[in-house]
Amino acid sequence: MDAVSSPEVVAAIVFALAVGHTFSTSFFARLAHLQSRHAGLWHLLSEVEVVFGFWAFVLVVTLFVLTGKADAVDYMESRNFTEPLFVFVIMVVAASRPILEFGDATVRALARLLPFQRSLGVFFLCLSAVPLLGSFITEPAAMTLAALMLRDGYFRHGLSRRLQYAALGVLFVNVSIGGTLTSFGAPPVLMVAAKWEWNSVFMLSTFGWKAAIVVLVNAALLTGLFRHELATGRRDDVVETEAGVPVVVILIHLAFLVGVVVFAHHPAIFMGLFLFFIGYTEAYERYQDKLILREGLLVAFFLAGLVVLGGLQQWWLQPTLMGVEPTLLYFLAIGLTAITDNAALTYLASLVDGVSAEFKYAIVAGAVTGGGLTIIANAPNPAGVAILKSGFADQSISPLGLFLGALAPTGIAILGFLLL
Repeated sequence: MDAVSSPEVVAAIVFALAVGHTFSTSFFARLAHLQSRHAGLWHLLSEVEVVFGFWAFVLVVTLFVLTGKADAVDYMESRNFTEPLFVFVIMVVAASRPILEFGDATVRALARLLPFQRSLGVFFLCLSAVPLLGSFITEPAAMTLAALMLRDGYFRHGLSRRLQYAALGVLFVNVSIGGTLTSFGAPPVLMVAAKWEWNSVFMLSTFGWKAAIVVLVNAALLTGLFRHELATGRRDDVVETEAGVPVVVILIHLAFLVGVVVFAHHPAIFMGLFLFFIGYTEAYERYQDKLILREGLLVAFFLAGLVVLGGLQQWWLQPTLMGVEPTLLYFLAIGLTAITDNAALTYLASLVDGVSAEFKYAIVAGAVTGGGLTIIANAPNPAGVAILKSGFADQSISPLGLFLGALAPTGIAILGFLLL
């Protein structure tokens, strides 16, 4: 094993501080109230989406001091920021009014086919059908759609705190595993699909059908458990608009969405499409709501920080995964996913040659199973937090509350991937 360098040790320390910071944002929020002179700074540091970007900046400054300008710049230029850019673009496009109105109309139509009250049906589909759609339109897009519909239809209508965190946990877990029906929907699967030659047929037969069952069970159990609260009041009016969006405008937005998904690995193309999209929304402003540019940029900043910090964690993370029995590796992957990122975890696993089929299954299954436990566990999670936090009483989401809300659906996912 190669000797560990000082920058790697420092990067591990900074990464640990960043993880700790994500669980301490409420402390900075309290400081903002106690120290009005620097309230702006404390409010900034209390934003979960800012955490990893802030500590990535600290790391880069440290690298300049330890290694010099040339090495620090080389490291930054070696990082791949395609995923943060893609998540930003897909969030903004998927959250546009025509896409949201189309998604809402589709969910409502499906809800009418279910044998229970429409508010329950819409809630159930937001937590089941939409996350499974992530296998086709990618998980960040599915998260954006589901989070917006849940926020406007339920979270802003006085749900109990218990139901809010339970729904948040189910949403994050279901989105994380719901992208495994294909080989391109989930970030952790994308990291290994090409090297391990996993196509969509393999994913559906090995992971996808199990994930679909777990998603449906998680959504059904939560809907049934809170059916009385969900049935109170009109919470099924997910989108309220002054006038319907013409079909042709919806189709054009869907074309932009499909184009971004198809060229998800080519930022020069999907960013170009995004600029055209911005121009189109300006030209037909009467059919648009305010685009979620701020929320998208905050999420991109978070993910870019994770890319910078995660690039120097290989020295301890990869050896941790080697030589572990598959079942133990599965649970180890769940735990590591919660404090790193499931795509980073599977990427590091893909660098190891000669691993068994059991190793591959355990690492990917564990990575997607643990993807709902924390905000950093899965790339779409910061998008969900950015959208849904306004529906919480204190305008923020507790990391502990998310973790506790995700425990039960994660447990069901564990049973699904181990026993089915």
